[in-house]
Amino acid sequence: MQALTVEPGVAHSARVEEVDEPSGDGVLLRVLEVGVCGTDREISEGLYGVAPKGEQRLVIGHESLARVERDGHGFSKGDLVCATVRRSCGHCLACGEGAPDSCLTGDYTEHGITRLDGFACELVLEHPDFIVPIPRSLGRLAVLAEPTSICTRGVRHALTIGARQPWVPKRALVTGAGAVGLLSAMLLRLEGMEVCVASLEESSSIAEALGAEYVSTRSTDLAGLGPFDIVVEAAGVAQLMLDGLGLLARSGVCCLLGIDGRDGTAQIADKVIGSDTVLENRVLFGSVNAHHRDWVTGVEALDRARQQFPGALEELIALRVPLDRFEEAFAFHGGKATLVLAEPDS
Repeated sequence: MQALTVEPGVAHSARVEEVDEPSGDGVLLRVLEVGVCGTDREISEGLYGVAPKGEQRLVIGHESLARVERDGHGFSKGDLVCATVRRSCGHCLACGEGAPDSCLTGDYTEHGITRLDGFACELVLEHPDFIVPIPRSLGRLAVLAEPTSICTRGVRHALTIGARQPWVPKRALVTGAGAVGLLSAMLLRLEGMEVCVASLEESSSIAEALGAEYVSTRSTDLAGLGPFDIVVEAAGVAQLMLDGLGLLARSGVCCLLGIDGRDGTAQIADKVIGSDTVLENRVLFGSVNAHHRDWVTGVEALDRARQQFPGALEELIALRVPLDRFEEAFAFHGGKATLVLAEPDS
């Protein structure tokens, strides 16, 4: 069968090649579509990724949509599903309690990223515990399940942290209008919040379709828009992460979902960190990956958003190409790109 593989650490080594079909016990899945994100691009550039033990190449792809190929393990042939990404390290408290998203050792594995082959291949065999059912009504939009699960965990934690004391969040700011930013805005809108999305682009029809206000940071000073009860930083800019702390209202919570690994220095005013954050009970925290319940909740949220914000999610998936056109998907930055391996009813 065909799969998209890379040699981790070697730039531009991605290629479509023949690999063995999976065998053994588990749920056999035919992959329909995989999403492409910044992590995939970094792996393709040789900046990230670890091959399975004893292997030189890694099958990439961690944003999956698949169809069950045969009955068994509580699933029926034809069911639409996706699979979670991270697997337990096997020796920490968090993983022992079923929360590898909070792994305390860093020894976890991740499909398509770290020591586990991914989903950019025709067939995969998966343990039933890691499979998430997809409602037929959501269809191919469910390829957004993985990034939505990341956002769901971040928003869940932000609301949990804020609820440590009396607090009714009403206004939220999301920085970054990529998939993670817009999906975060979607979740916050579903919570009934007033949401502002800020990014470099002059406009975002998707943000507006979600019922959010959109501002361009090229022409708007964010300091004049606050304060906000929740800030979600999804642009991956360290300075914006610190700026978010200064945009919070009393008891506000800032969630960091973006990653900025560049060398450099970000600055924050002494008063913001030295007095305002303390006196106003503000919180800044980071969040990555997702718990199984965040996948389930995220899929449910996608289906609700499909109905409440017609056309928004469809517009977010801006490019669909076959597996052998992966280079086109990696080079695309005008929205979410996906690789199509099969049609739902093929």
